[in-house]
Amino acid sequence: MAPPTRRRRPVRTLITLVVIVVLPFLAVFIGTKTSDATWTPKLALDLEGGTQVILTPVSTDGREPTSEDISQAINVIRQRVDGSGVSEAEISSQGGNNIVVAIPGKASEETIETISRSSHMEFRPVLVQDYAFSAPTEEPTADPSADATGAPTAEPTADATASAGDETATPTPTESADTTADATDDASAPATPPADDATTEPTQEPTAAAERPSEPASASDVAYWVTDDLRAEFDALDCTDPANLGGSIAGTPDAAFISCGVDGDGNSDGLKYILGPVEIDGKEIDSASSGLEVLPSGAMGNRWVVNMEFTSKGADQFTDVTTRLATQSEPLNQFAMVLDGLVISAPSVSQAIPNGRAEISGSFNQTSAAQLANRLNFGSLPLDFTVQSEQQISATLGTEQLEKGLLAGVIGLLLVVLYSMLQYRTLGLVTVASLAIAAVLTYGVITMLSWTQGYRLSLPGVAGLIVAIGITADSFIVYFERIRDELREGRALGAAVERGWARARRTILASDAVNLIAAVVLYFLAVGGVRGFAFTLGLTTIIDVIVVFLFTHPLMEVLSKTKFFSEGHPASGLDPRRLGVTGPRYVGRGRVVTGLRTDVEQGDTAATADVRTPATVGARKDGLTIAERRAAQRAAAQGGPAEATTSDVKDDTAGDASVEGSER
Repeated sequence: MAPPTRRRRPVRTLITLVVIVVLPFLAVFIGTKTSDATWTPKLALDLEGGTQVILTPVSTDGREPTSEDISQAINVIRQRVDGSGVSEAEISSQGGNNIVVAIPGKASEETIETISRSSHMEFRPVLVQDYAFSAPTEEPTADPSADATGAPTAEPTADATASAGDETATPTPTESADTTADATDDASAPATPPADDATTEPTQEPTAAAERPSEPASASDVAYWVTDDLRAEFDALDCTDPANLGGSIAGTPDAAFISCGVDGDGNSDGLKYILGPVEIDGKEIDSASSGLEVLPSGAMGNRWVVNMEFTSKGADQFTDVTTRLATQSEPLNQFAMVLDGLVISAPSVSQAIPNGRAEISGSFNQTSAAQLANRLNFGSLPLDFTVQSEQQISATLGTEQLEKGLLAGVIGLLLVVLYSMLQYRTLGLVTVASLAIAAVLTYGVITMLSWTQGYRLSLPGVAGLIVAIGITADSFIVYFERIRDELREGRALGAAVERGWARARRTILASDAVNLIAAVVLYFLAVGGVRGFAFTLGLTTIIDVIVVFLFTHPLMEVLSKTKFFSEGHPASGLDPRRLGVTGPRYVGRGRVVTGLRTDVEQGDTAATADVRTPATVGARKDGLTIAERRAAQRAAAQGGPAEATTSDVKDDTAGDASVEGSER
């Protein structure tokens, strides 16, 4: 008895694919009713045209901007553009002293003002610190690991202090990736503070207007600076929204200010802040550098740190600030470095720093330490950006290239379809249907990403879609050829489909994995339009796997049960004569096609036709089992008698038991 086989339900798999295909279109439909979604993807600069702005950086202290200053300015502008929700923008230097910003579509006056305003660094004391998002206000969580400000009380500053020598101002949880893990309470209803942390009480409740002091005791006076209106604005701020991470004017220097924290890449670091008035201007930074820490013994440590040094004026100011902050509890002992209206770091202080030299340590690596040092240096040289010119640029060249690219894609698609129909006959329609499903799903996903993520389709992205035609067709060819190989071995179509799939899917997955790895590496290492090519290449590779697994294979399972395909109709693409099958074939349900014969009655000795004589499997007079047929073929090949012996049959029975079981 053959072992039981798992019951397959290809129809359910096909229904699952239908749901997957419908989901992105359903999301876009909802977006058209509730938001600004459209049924067509947004196009990038090279296909739609846009606005080109040329900026000239001018140093406010009379110094000539260096190439490093220009590079830092480009990074800041790119962060502003990305934060405004514009993607596929091109930002580059021109002539070594200008910055060219090209934005797809028509840029608004607000966008142009955002990218062209001056950038400046300030040092402000932290008054309130909370998680970046606004949580529900139903039930605050009394988490002993959080203080009244919402910041975890894990002690990142217990092992280091801020001093003039080898001690460090260790960053607070702003440098930690998991600070939002316990954020379950709203800023307006914070967790109950620990009993021994009574000094943090002022940071969680703003003072009513009637109780507000007439004069601030210091820049860290929460009772004076944190008003009801400011706290309400702070509670409503969601720093996980990219729209709030584009940078803004830092506000009045002598007033409190709310801001979001960002990491070196301009993404939210998980925290937001209420900051006091400016105490030190960024121009007072003399230098900043990154490197491995120097231990008290003079040896090199293994932690990456940022060393910052102030001018003589800044050193005096920094001494006064750190002397006051060292006496405060968290988060009042932190000072925020604000660049372009965003907090790039907020280290805490436990001792006064008298000589203006500070070492910032934390969960840095080489890259993040260098990023912070570069941004501090940029803040020490404020730049004004003068708009030299602003003009609309067309996409004439891109449109012509797109038309030629689409024409090449159509020609390639037609050639793939033509080859499939000639090589696989009716079976080629499965290839056509699979390509159509992949195209529909790709269009839906790109349209949805265009609405939700601001993705824009560029010309290199279109090239990636065209390349995907060959990748997808290659998967089908591998699968179909595996099926035909199994048919040449004498298996029924149902068994050939399953055996061929078991072998083909490994090859398909290996091929697509290589393509996906190449796309990911190219996306992260490349810049500009090449990233658009890598993105679409990776996306279509994933969609190829989905289509092959959820459409092509289940459809073949369904077709294998039809008479047209299972009996090898000449137009099916599985004709035994085209496959070179000359011996008897088992076609399922106990039926065997005994082979080919010459049609002598018509006088054509070369013409052959199938003798489709049903035979019960296992009956030697009326037909042959697979084992008997193979034994007979081996005997004929060796020049022996055509009839298989009993020993030949027994030798072949064990190897075919599983095949016969699946065929039955």
